[in-house]
Amino acid sequence: MSDTYDLDAGPDPATLAASVPETESASAENPVYAVGIGPGNLEYLTPRGERAIRDADVVVGFETVVEFVREMTNADLLTCGYRDEAETLVTFAERVADGESGTAVLMGDPNHSGYQFVGKVQAAVERPVRVIPGISSLQVAASRARTPLEETVFVTLHKSGDITRDLRRLRDAVGERHLLVLPRPYDWMPEDIAADLLDAGASHSLEVLVLEHLTHDNEEVTTTTLGKLQALTKESDGETSPFSDLSVVAVRSD
Repeated sequence: MSDTYDLDAGPDPATLAASVPETESASAENPVYAVGIGPGNLEYLTPRGERAIRDADVVVGFETVVEFVREMTNADLLTCGYRDEAETLVTFAERVADGESGTAVLMGDPNHSGYQFVGKVQAAVERPVRVIPGISSLQVAASRARTPLEETVFVTLHKSGDITRDLRRLRDAVGERHLLVLPRPYDWMPEDIAADLLDAGASHSLEVLVLEHLTHDNEEVTTTTLGKLQALTKESDGETSPFSDLSVVAVRSD
């Protein structure tokens, strides 16, 4: 992540993003928008999100995300990676402070593992930040796996910092409720999640779906069991995995 935050020591920018509710007046205060663009297939981008991108003077986001929306706006595009994230957000904030309209773009839905970036945007700018939800690969995965969200525990491991509490939630719920998990490349991939759940006493026979590249032409769904998935740890080493970094893990309950 950027040099501004040590996410192992804190503060976590997601805490800032979730610290207070949005106010009804935010829309009247020329806010910066944080738009979830969906899983990368623009058929899943909402009309409200598209409008916020199209009408912006300046758009900021990770390069892989911005590339998906490049052709739909005449805005200046500020792209970043983890190394230059802080510097790029300073530039974005300066443009917004000068009166330009700004939109930050995030993959999927900002409410699903996007709050760290939302918090960084919020810390950089002096305007309200208004989140425009998107369709997440998580929602698509729930549809494919037929795991109703009201009967499911969702955990994202796709973030920096300590994930001990997140893993504990999965261990406590496995077998009793469906699980939907966003892995973290490449130290907590689907096979690593399976190994951790089995170590906590989960049944080897629990059905698991690993859903890769959802909504794209190369979408692939692997249906297996926790036991068979755990065996694939032999093919991963913390830097590689048999599965894509664009994966969702669905573990069905008994």
